[in-house]
Amino acid sequence: MGHFVTLILFTLPLFSLGCFGFHIEETIYKTHGGISRRNSRSSRAFNVDDFGAKGDGRDDDSQAFKKAWAAACSSKAMIPVIVVPKSKIYLLNPITFSGPCKSNLVLKIFGTIKASPKRSHYAKDGRHWIKFENVENFRVKGGGIINGNGRIWWENSCKVNEKLPCTLAPTAMTFVGCKNLIVANLWFKNAQKMHVTFQDSMNVKVLNLLVTAPGNSPNTDGIHVTNTHNIRIKSCDIRTGDDCISIVSGSKNVEATDITCGPGHGISIGSLGANNSQANVTGVRVNRARLSGTTNGVRIKTWQGGSGYAKNIIFQNVVMNNVTNPIIVDQNYCDQTKPCQQQVSAVQVSNIVYKNIRGTSASAVATNFNCSRHFPCKGIVLQDIDLVSEEQGLEAKASCVNVKLTRKGVVSPHCSKY
Repeated sequence: MGHFVTLILFTLPLFSLGCFGFHIEETIYKTHGGISRRNSRSSRAFNVDDFGAKGDGRDDDSQAFKKAWAAACSSKAMIPVIVVPKSKIYLLNPITFSGPCKSNLVLKIFGTIKASPKRSHYAKDGRHWIKFENVENFRVKGGGIINGNGRIWWENSCKVNEKLPCTLAPTAMTFVGCKNLIVANLWFKNAQKMHVTFQDSMNVKVLNLLVTAPGNSPNTDGIHVTNTHNIRIKSCDIRTGDDCISIVSGSKNVEATDITCGPGHGISIGSLGANNSQANVTGVRVNRARLSGTTNGVRIKTWQGGSGYAKNIIFQNVVMNNVTNPIIVDQNYCDQTKPCQQQVSAVQVSNIVYKNIRGTSASAVATNFNCSRHFPCKGIVLQDIDLVSEEQGLEAKASCVNVKLTRKGVVSPHCSKY
């Protein structure tokens, strides 16, 4: 088994450290603003300040972080430790931390990492701010803050000002090609676009994250999952301007439990099949979620003209509070200014279970299946559904177009024909 590298950023912890399903013997202790270490030939500290970091929130500390990472990643010590002292703000330009390393990595973030506000710094790669790639047995935790400093990006978004050209904006933190990964006890705030993305990765745990951005910030998805297998998202509080959790093509065996969502666009599978592409998502379970004031609740969205499938999905034990579209499947999704062309092909939506979902709908239609005529939704089960109108005196309705469904228990509202 490999060794451990620990990257530590110190400040007051925001969350209590939980049990992550693994054990690491800590050899670093906080002492009056610094650290003390056991005298052991097996541990070695790499303080970013020793590599030139200022931590004043003004000077660029990117090179210091790169040097500290490189030194620890190549170290043969049993526990190389990258230390970023507390009570400082470390300003970073776009930066990539690459593996594989000689030891397993543990990145502890107790302080604040803040993004450079200068858009010109992202000219080489407009999609990423902080990126980790090809790292195995990696742990990122600590209770610190990842601040995307995104306001300048939102103000220049075509979704805020239609007169502006639509350009790329970076994701705050991206994990690419990682295996056996844990990300826990962090606060992601004000991302330039998406907050944290898991891409082409396997065996991932995401625990106790707080994700926040203004409700009107464009495209600021909380947690985005793409082409990733075996990922568990648990006990996360997400309040953003877009999907709290978005799950897109290539993702398999995704579990989201104890999720608090709102404001935002809800918990979404998709969009899938854009530009006549093939998309496959299977094995998704959302259990114990609470959504408040979101534009959608649990949603599946696919474009016309796509192919592939979204199947074997369970939404259960979900509470809605003033949600505009509590249950929605839209196989005619069209996120563009001009109308989308009518097409025959579609991503097949099948074997979807909605169980024990209750609460209030901000719109007249609480349950909405807008499915394809040529590829109707099938194998849909509604069990123990109780959705009522947020507006007193109005009755919530259901709309079911091109869907084959089964009702179990009490289902309200329900379609008389489908």
